[in-house]
Amino acid sequence: MSILLEIRHASAGYYKEDVVKDISLKVNQRDLLGIIGPNGSGKTTLLRMATRVIYPRQGEVYFMGEDIAHMGLKELSRRIAFVSQDVSTDFSFTVMEVVLMGRIPHLRRLEFETRKDFEVAKKALSETGSLSLKDKRIDELSAGERQRVIISRALAQEPILLFLDEPTAHLDIGHQVQIMDLLSRLNRNAGLTIVMVMHDLNLASTYCNRIVLLDRGRVFKEGSPDEVLTYQNIEAVYQTIVLVHKNPVTGKPNVILVPKGR
Repeated sequence: MSILLEIRHASAGYYKEDVVKDISLKVNQRDLLGIIGPNGSGKTTLLRMATRVIYPRQGEVYFMGEDIAHMGLKELSRRIAFVSQDVSTDFSFTVMEVVLMGRIPHLRRLEFETRKDFEVAKKALSETGSLSLKDKRIDELSAGERQRVIISRALAQEPILLFLDEPTAHLDIGHQVQIMDLLSRLNRNAGLTIVMVMHDLNLASTYCNRIVLLDRGRVFKEGSPDEVLTYQNIEAVYQTIVLVHKNPVTGKPNVILVPKGR
């Protein structure tokens, strides 16, 4: 399986402090990769570095064999999309207007959307089951509907690599499963490579084929859910006692918190 993105001994952070340190990581085509770790372990910073929101102070990030520091932003945005954790919906755009924003990397300066752009936007909405919402205002939607629309906007970029920062944050369990099922379907059926920061270890276990566990800015362990989600690894990094059993339905590791004093 070919390597789509490779991070080589990269460190990055803010001001004078490195948040991620000497990170080396490969993302293969068709991966559904989960990045986990405690608060402050560098998960979001790793995504920002991988998408050129910030530059590494040392090391390099390569996309399809090319250093992203030497790629134009439009070129990069046509192939990589990033859904951040907190998406502002301060303006009352329609859903279609929001999704069409994903076509900006494909337009020339001052160029209006073409028929093709509208077709791509509708296809993206269809893929997320959101086409019926196209004429609604974004601020009228539920949290789950809004998240599907934001993912549709990313899909309208026609990326081959999608990054998401905690895509199920602030969602109830029903909407969490809807979003994760959607991402799994896009990965499986459309061949979209997905990298996402996650806090829920059991969601990561259920849906991801590979997991990277960060600890204090470094890769502590990477591999399959079975290799990463052991009680030894979790207790070492999260400093809390857990039990890890096989999920009777999926066969994947299931993490159970053990309250202190019990």
